[in-house]
Amino acid sequence: MRVPVPDVLEPVERLGRVHLVGIGGAGLSGIARIMLARGVEVSGSDGTDSPTLDALRALGARVEVGHDAAHLQHLEAGDTLVVSTAVNETNPEYAEAVRRGLRVLPRSAALASVMAGRRVLAVAGTHGKTTTTSLLTVALQAAGADPTYAIGGDLAATGVNAAVGSGEVFVAEADESDGAFLVYEPYAAIVTNVDADHLDQWGTPEAYAAAFDQFADGLDPEGFLVCCVDDAGAARLADRQEAAGRRVVRVTAADRSALGDTTLWAPGDHYVADALAALAAGEALGLPRADLLRGLAAYTGTRRRMERKGEAGGVRVYDSYAHHPTEIEGDLQSARLLAGEGRLVVAFQPHLVSRTRIFGAAMGRALGAADEVVVLDLYLAREEPDPAVTSRLVADAVPLPPGRVASATLASAAAELVARARPGDLVLTLGAGTVTRVGPEVLDLLADGPTDGPTDGPSGG
Repeated sequence: MRVPVPDVLEPVERLGRVHLVGIGGAGLSGIARIMLARGVEVSGSDGTDSPTLDALRALGARVEVGHDAAHLQHLEAGDTLVVSTAVNETNPEYAEAVRRGLRVLPRSAALASVMAGRRVLAVAGTHGKTTTTSLLTVALQAAGADPTYAIGGDLAATGVNAAVGSGEVFVAEADESDGAFLVYEPYAAIVTNVDADHLDQWGTPEAYAAAFDQFADGLDPEGFLVCCVDDAGAARLADRQEAAGRRVVRVTAADRSALGDTTLWAPGDHYVADALAALAAGEALGLPRADLLRGLAAYTGTRRRMERKGEAGGVRVYDSYAHHPTEIEGDLQSARLLAGEGRLVVAFQPHLVSRTRIFGAAMGRALGAADEVVVLDLYLAREEPDPAVTSRLVADAVPLPPGRVASATLASAAAELVARARPGDLVLTLGAGTVTRVGPEVLDLLADGPTDGPTDGPSGG
């Protein structure tokens, strides 16, 4: 559901009590953390309980599992309801807020409200936003800037996705999927890449690219734009913005020397580019390179971004959020380097009907860089199913022999992976949905002992 952004965006201090519908999600949970730290009375609800909800309760939030109009009884005129894009018009809490005339904000406006009064550095791009925002955050922390931050994933070192710092800088992941990044007016920004996605929202690749120009046009005239120009879309954006008089800093993974002898937490050209973008932004703020590099070297990753889940039976297990062909290519490059002499066994869960319809075949081709592939059923998320769009669009396009490609359900995926993995291999689970549950199941099965070979489940490709 698309909730309109109000013409006047109030700072968080003027929102009254705030109730967040979908408070357990990556975006709203971070906003809730910042609001709680700023002294706002926060409540919320989510469909299922989770460690995230427990953490918010520990910070003082009143959090309910399930959605019910009664959860808004404590709100009065002048208070605020915030909704995620996953919430629809039939949600009883949203309907009750509208009936009572409460202020209703989308996620983007709520984030803008907590940004008010800070010097915002926004990180945008089709891929790599979360990792780059995380790298920038830890680099600025090491340089003494102590930023407030809101990231679309939990930092491995702290276990949280947002916190209030004492400095003037606010580092924010700026999401283009629903146009949220157009609500912000940052001082400066990083754009990692501009690679067509979310065409259910934007319609065409051209409209998608134009949205990034609109985003960049909103930067402070005194600010700057960092672009990772290994990506053609970001390179074109850099050229257009520089021609318009914007201060533009270009970075490329080919300039690895700028990182000196810094060892990053994971290999891969796209992670090098992310680190270089964070370094460039920090230096553009006037912070010392040596301190920024110390932060980049100390970075230990972000949950669901090439996250090491563990090792059992001689098999290493990683999990990552990749759900677009370009992201799959990048993470398989990184995983191949991590695997060394071992094989790469990958489970991929396609995400969204619209994305799979457009990019399914390209996803399958990208998965061909693995040695063994298991394709899970399509994760529907916010869209209605389409009988013509299934995970077969992906599996049938994987350029590997049929015996090395299998289809599986979420429930059978772990057993399928374990049957294929051998000591020395690396198992990687990929996707933006529930596939993240599979890695721990793989480790549990591996700890119980070896299997005899692939299962008899359906295969294809």
